[in-house]
Amino acid sequence: MIDRVHARRDTCRACGSERQSSVLSLGDQPLANSFLDHPRQFATELRVPLELFLCLDCGLVHLLDVVHPDVLFRSYVYVTGTSETMARHNEWYASTVREIAELADGDLVVEIASNDGSLLLNFDQSRFRRLGIEPARNIAEIARERGLDTIEEFFDERLAETVRGKHGPARAIMANNVLAHVDDTRAFLSGCRTLLAADGLLTIEVPYLGHMIEHVEYDTIYHEHLCYFALSPLLRVFDELDLSVTRVDHVPVHGGSLRIYARPAAFAGAHGAGTLRLAARERQQGLTDEVRLRRFAAAVAKNRRRLLDLIDGIHGDGDSIVAYGAPAKGNTLLNYCGIGPDRIAYTVDMNPLKIGKFTPGAHIPVRPVADLEVHPPDYLLILAWNFAEEIMGQQRFLRDRGTRFVLPIPEPRIL
Repeated sequence: MIDRVHARRDTCRACGSERQSSVLSLGDQPLANSFLDHPRQFATELRVPLELFLCLDCGLVHLLDVVHPDVLFRSYVYVTGTSETMARHNEWYASTVREIAELADGDLVVEIASNDGSLLLNFDQSRFRRLGIEPARNIAEIARERGLDTIEEFFDERLAETVRGKHGPARAIMANNVLAHVDDTRAFLSGCRTLLAADGLLTIEVPYLGHMIEHVEYDTIYHEHLCYFALSPLLRVFDELDLSVTRVDHVPVHGGSLRIYARPAAFAGAHGAGTLRLAARERQQGLTDEVRLRRFAAAVAKNRRRLLDLIDGIHGDGDSIVAYGAPAKGNTLLNYCGIGPDRIAYTVDMNPLKIGKFTPGAHIPVRPVADLEVHPPDYLLILAWNFAEEIMGQQRFLRDRGTRFVLPIPEPRIL
């Protein structure tokens, strides 16, 4: 243990191997969602190494530096209900789950890391029993205010047994953008297996390593995301737990994700043909190869140089530039690139939990979106680039008055 909130593991969290190779370091970074209330907090801000490792045995790409989940998640600032893009995604997701699981009246639908309940709300409460599991106390309270039964705990095998004993088995379990957050991948999936009905459906969404590498999405690396999944290392764990991956979808959310559909092997049989094709394609592409990941690291360094040149060129021309969004990914980018208030005077965000605070590490003030109307900038750097189309549509008035938009990923460019 390094200190009370930070530990470093020395084995792969998927297969237990000690053969771990460092492939990318983004330096010592603050916690990406730990916004600051006052400048007097700047000097004592926690920083933890942000370094990516490859397991040389199973191919898992992950962090070995682990921040205690109570520090990261008990009080949280990310909510899913502020984006029109996510609202559409959730509607489609819920419809797909209802169809594939063939849900019937009275079935139990569980979401792990249910956040503010935006996905669960797409399941009709008059038909289904809905249950959220969300450890962030402030976010769980929002979900309860929306009428959703929510357990305020971290999910594990013990909780799975408790929930099953009280509510019965779940016909559908959804776990979105949470598997990457847990330190024990196998134990988490084992808990899902415990809670799942014999003919139940488990769906898991994870940001996809393939998209991250191809599109140089290094800003999706932060301490909450312990794993960066390809399908191949995960199949090994599913096999151990007698779960069959019947289908895998590529979905555009969060810069490119995989949605994995799994069912008990006794019910579903072998992995689906499409699943096996994707795993084979990953091996052919060298997706979890050390050489490929080192090329990715070189592309990350190149992105940093070009983004700084672009921003400094804007300042050199006497033009103004501010940012849109205060996402966790943006904070990784700002800190790795060394972008502070001298380069970006402020950023704006729609999330009221972030407005009035300072971004971690970079210490850029977060203001309401309405401030863009008061002082329209010459350039707007979109840190929440995965919602760029939505943001540019909402801010059409800026384009009409001459503001130009800047996207940092995959290649810094002016639109």
